[in-house]
Amino acid sequence: MGDESAVAGRRVRGGGGSARRAERTAVSFDTARFIQRNIPNFEILNEEALQIIEWNAETVLEEIGVNFIENPGALDLWRAAGADVRGERVHIPRGLARKLCSTAPSHFTQHARNAERNVEVGGRNLVLAPVYGPPFVRDAAGGRRYATIHDFQNFVKLGYMSKWLHHSGGTVCEPTDVPVNKRHLDMLLAHMTLSDKPYMGSVTEPSRAEDSVEMSKILFGADFVDQNTVMTSLININSPLTFDGIMMGALEVYAKANQAAIISPFIVGGAMAPVTVAGTLTQVLAEVLAGVA
Repeated sequence: MGDESAVAGRRVRGGGGSARRAERTAVSFDTARFIQRNIPNFEILNEEALQIIEWNAETVLEEIGVNFIENPGALDLWRAAGADVRGERVHIPRGLARKLCSTAPSHFTQHARNAERNVEVGGRNLVLAPVYGPPFVRDAAGGRRYATIHDFQNFVKLGYMSKWLHHSGGTVCEPTDVPVNKRHLDMLLAHMTLSDKPYMGSVTEPSRAEDSVEMSKILFGADFVDQNTVMTSLININSPLTFDGIMMGALEVYAKANQAAIISPFIVGGAMAPVTVAGTLTQVLAEVLAGVA
């Protein structure tokens, strides 16, 4: 028998034995530790070329500026920080964005429900996660089709079973059979209950980011979430040089909640950026500096 109440004067047994038995019989999958890269970076550009790109990126920020649309609060923050705000366009003086970026940590721990699966992000660490955002899936029976929440749950399970994926990811596929206004709740619940690896939060609307924070507080505890990073999220810049109220609003929610974000320009060379690699990298750096700042 497991735990039992005191009968006929006998002492009540503790739950340690049953907990250990449950741990021995529970299905568990090993996960490789996040990778620390020892291979040197492959330097495509020399130091002079890098300095030119960095100088030009700050020239773009200062002379062309970055749009922060539908977000007067962001404009107020930039104005207070010393930027030149003209309408919804922010001109960032040379050096200001780098100064603001320097206040961000160089690395952080993202905590998982299972502490053994925590990951260290930053430096030479490499954290592997599943693909993000595909609207279609393919199987032997149905071929290529739109994804469902059942597909999403299966991919989360597969990601959990893979030893070489350190992270559960976010939108591992887009479950089109669930309404958009509640889809994020089902997706996040799948990450929380079908895996114990770290996960990503929703960014498709600021209120959905707030839901992600509140769900994480239920899982980890409010105080723990306030003091630790339990989510990372993908914030896309509307290239060229524009942050809309939806993405920037989601970013602000996570920043205020002490959670991490990936700032990623949404660029196709020749369409949203110059055709040359150097020109595209200049725009990428300018947009990332503005977003991180």
